[in-house]
Amino acid sequence: MDFKTIDEQVIQKYQEDEQLMIRLFVQWCANHQLDPHELYKRAYPEQPVNAAMQLIIEDDDEEPIHIDHETMLDVLQLFGNEDLAFVVADAIERLPK
Repeated sequence: MDFKTIDEQVIQKYQEDEQLMIRLFVQWCANHQLDPHELYKRAYPEQPVNAAMQLIIEDDDEEPIHIDHETMLDVLQLFGNEDLAFVVADAIERLPK
């Protein structure tokens, strides 16, 4: 296997994992009646609408799953989305107990 093929596989795997992270974020927001666009905009005010997130929202044919707060924060941080994790942590504090 040549390096180009390995690099392509690594990139593809990362992109698939990133899609899963976005899907989990969108589902977590839906579970708590939060707008994922609004949270994303608070974390990244200079960025345009996240196209990948919009596609996942529009393709809402997945079965709802429970995602606990710690898992959501861990996944966001794993992908380097510390700003979004901070906004999510703030939203968690505001959720009814």
